[in-house]
Amino acid sequence: MTPPGPALYDTVLLDRDGTLVEDVPYNGDPEKVRPVPGARPALDRLRAAGLRLAVVTNQSGLARGLFTERQMLAVHARIEELLGPFDDWVICPHDETDGCACRKPAPGLVYAAARSLGTTARRCVLVGDIGRDMAAALAAGASGILVPTPVTRPEEIAAAPAVAPDLPAAVDEILRRTRAVRPAAPRTGRTGTVLVVRSDSVGDVLVTGPGIRAVAAGAQRVVLLCGPRGRAAADLLPGVDDVIEWPLPWIDRSPGPVDPADLRALTGRLAQVGADEAVVFTSYHQSPLPIALLLRMAGVPRISAISDDYPGSLLDVRHQVPVGVPEPERALSLAAAAGFALAPGDEPALRLRDDVLGAAQVALSDATAASEAPATALPTGDFVVVHPGSSAPARACPANRCADIVAALVAGGHRVVVTGGPDERELTARVSAAGGTDLGGAVDLAGLARILSGARCVVVGNTGPAHLAAAVGVPVVSLFAPTVPFGQWGPYRVPTVRIGDAGAACRDTRAAVCPVAGHPCLSDVDPAEVVAAVRVLAHGPPH
Repeated sequence: MTPPGPALYDTVLLDRDGTLVEDVPYNGDPEKVRPVPGARPALDRLRAAGLRLAVVTNQSGLARGLFTERQMLAVHARIEELLGPFDDWVICPHDETDGCACRKPAPGLVYAAARSLGTTARRCVLVGDIGRDMAAALAAGASGILVPTPVTRPEEIAAAPAVAPDLPAAVDEILRRTRAVRPAAPRTGRTGTVLVVRSDSVGDVLVTGPGIRAVAAGAQRVVLLCGPRGRAAADLLPGVDDVIEWPLPWIDRSPGPVDPADLRALTGRLAQVGADEAVVFTSYHQSPLPIALLLRMAGVPRISAISDDYPGSLLDVRHQVPVGVPEPERALSLAAAAGFALAPGDEPALRLRDDVLGAAQVALSDATAASEAPATALPTGDFVVVHPGSSAPARACPANRCADIVAALVAGGHRVVVTGGPDERELTARVSAAGGTDLGGAVDLAGLARILSGARCVVVGNTGPAHLAAAVGVPVVSLFAPTVPFGQWGPYRVPTVRIGDAGAACRDTRAAVCPVAGHPCLSDVDPAEVVAAVRVLAHGPPH
């Protein structure tokens, strides 16, 4: 029986040389084809799971005259003889000097393969052995899994969204992630009231959206408990009927002393919900057990959560997830473990309520007019948003470098809008001084969503607006500090170019303040690299 809910992927894209077969440079001889170990059974498992397979490969030897098209096709025929049929072969015949849009790391091959197979890039996962494979996947909004070989550079491994030791292990990961987000069996009927919990910041609430929508698809009413920092995002999520805003001292970044009276009041408020069950969403470093205890005291009969710690009688569904899984999939997997699946046709991606953006994109001048900020002369037509701030300084690109980025974008002919919260007006004024339009503090989160929805792309660090951009489907130039894993916290299923030193000393420290003098992972970002990334993302999929 097919599990309920939409599939995470329907297509697997595979690099050829070094991924499917041993890399023989510019090979035009079928007799030299040697599959990598375990390739045939691994590919057959993907086929058995109903996934389509396509090869996406740079073959500059054609442009260089090192082999003919007939020789290349003979090599491909031999590969299929050894590894089974592929649903498509998508080839870039150009060399580096042609400036084409298809040669990886450009996303053209990914877009072409998706179009040929009647799907979208974000429903594809690309397996490859070098950084340009991963860059092509990300730039198209697809997932990527790197299978390193001796030619893979350490910095490519550090920057990859996911890494597997070999092709069979990559297939294991694809199938595991696909299974994890769909319940083993459908629920019978809809549950009454479900209380979902996701405390923390705007970004944390946004990335939980797919999991909450899955719960909503199987419930008559959904009540979300969130903290003050995430409330604005909670109000934008589809599937949420009511919101309870309450700071949790074991989650808040700067908590006050634990107040027994406050916890008793919270327990009473939770009891008033009359929930039939609860689903507690957390980040991988947080424990669900304190709130599970209060939920039990509030009389909630069934509680599901991810917990590495022994929960005793606090949880009815104790789910466990490996570190590194993208946060939206982590949330979806918990919903699935609790028996909830996304509604048919609901993509496993970030999304906002339909009424947030309205029937059409709102002009920037409208967004400013709706705010309390003074009217500003705003650009029309294409524009790029630069959002320099972050609630965690370690994840913010230094202001002077953001100003350099704005100057470079303006010099490159782009209109630039600089956004930020009410407490970031000084920052946005400084960053926008080189020719950008300053909208610091001009709009609330919904207004920011409307601004982002009209942008060509967004230049932003690992912070809430990056996930807001993903939720409105706008490409992201991600100035990503590696304090947390990119594969877990990067913009989800939206075209992305990652920039920054992925192997910096702050890697995986979860530091809120940069532990390395000079903030080298982002202070050395080349503005020209950002301009080039905007150029890559601005083209989008061919029509």
